[in-house]
Amino acid sequence: MAEQKFDVLTIGNAIVDVLAHAEEDFLVREGLVKGAMRLIDGAEADRLFGRMGAAQLISGGCAGNTAAGIASFGGRTAFIGKVAGDELGRFFRHDMQALGIHFPTAPLDDGTPTARSMILITPDGERTMNTHLAACQELSPADIDRSTVEGAAITYLEGYLWDPPKAKEAFRIAADIAHSAGRKVAITLSDSFCVDRFRDEFLDLMRSGALDIVFANRHEVLALYQTSDFETAVASLEKDIALAVVTMSEEGSLAASGGRRVHIPAAKVDRVVDLTGAGDLYAAGFLFGLARGYPHETCGRLGSLAAAEVIAHIGARPQDSLSQRAGQAGLAA
Repeated sequence: MAEQKFDVLTIGNAIVDVLAHAEEDFLVREGLVKGAMRLIDGAEADRLFGRMGAAQLISGGCAGNTAAGIASFGGRTAFIGKVAGDELGRFFRHDMQALGIHFPTAPLDDGTPTARSMILITPDGERTMNTHLAACQELSPADIDRSTVEGAAITYLEGYLWDPPKAKEAFRIAADIAHSAGRKVAITLSDSFCVDRFRDEFLDLMRSGALDIVFANRHEVLALYQTSDFETAVASLEKDIALAVVTMSEEGSLAASGGRRVHIPAAKVDRVVDLTGAGDLYAAGFLFGLARGYPHETCGRLGSLAAAEVIAHIGARPQDSLSQRAGQAGLAA
C-alpha cells in the first residue's frame, strides 16, 4: 500500500461564494425559491450580483468546505477541483493553500471564468443559492492525480459534480485508484435535485461497490428511495452501503453500519446566523474522525461540533479552530 500522506482527499466543485443578506421580499421580487439552489448562466450571475446588497467573497464549494474543515481539525487534506487562472481562481487557490490544503489541479486557461455562487441569506439563516458553475464543470480525468488519491485514507466525492461526462469519468477513475490502493471512497448526495436526476446512477455506484460510505440528509435519503417514510429509506440505505451517515438537522444524525446504528445528538447553537456549509462541515468532522480510526459516535460528535461552529457565523468555512473546540469538548482531535 502507498504511504498515507492525507487523511482525506475531497474532489468537487471549486466555487467562490458571494454572500449577502436579503429580506424575504427581495426573494419574492426576484422570483427565487427560498432555500433552493439553482444553476444560472453568466448573464444572470452578473444581473443578480448588481441587485444584491453589500457582498462578502469566501472560497466555497461543498468539497472545498469539507477540506477546510478537516484542516481546521488538524487533518492532512487535499483537494481536486477546477478553477480558472483569473482573479477569483487565484483567490480560491490562495485560500486553500493558506489552510495547508494540497491543491494539485492545474488552472483552466480557455477563458472560462472561475465558478461563483450568489448566496442570499435571509434573517432566519436560510440560504438561497444561485450558482454559475463555469470552470469547475471542466474537471476531467487528466486532473486526477494518482499519487494524491493513493495517499489518501478516504477519497470524498461531491454529488453536485456528478453531471458533466468528463467529471463523472474522473470520479470513477479516482474511485478505482483509491480501491486499488486499499483506500475507502465516500460520496455526499449533495441535494435532493441531484438525487432526482441521478438516482439510478447513485444506487448503482453503491450496489456495485464503487462506494464505501454515503453522506445524505433526511430529504436526500427519502428522495433516493422515493418514499415518505424515513425508517424505510434508512433501512434501504443500510442494505446498499457499508456505512451510511444521515443528518437530520436539529434531531442530530445517525451512522449505520453492519446492522448497528448510532444516533448522535445535534450540538447546541445559541443563534443560527447562516446555514451555509452545515452539511459540509458535518462531513469534515465525521471524515476526520473516521480517517483517524475513531468510533462512529465520536466521528458524529466531531461532525456536529463542526456544523454548530459554521452555522453561528457568515460563511461555509470555520472561523474558530475546530481542533481546539474538539479538545474543549473532550473529543480526540
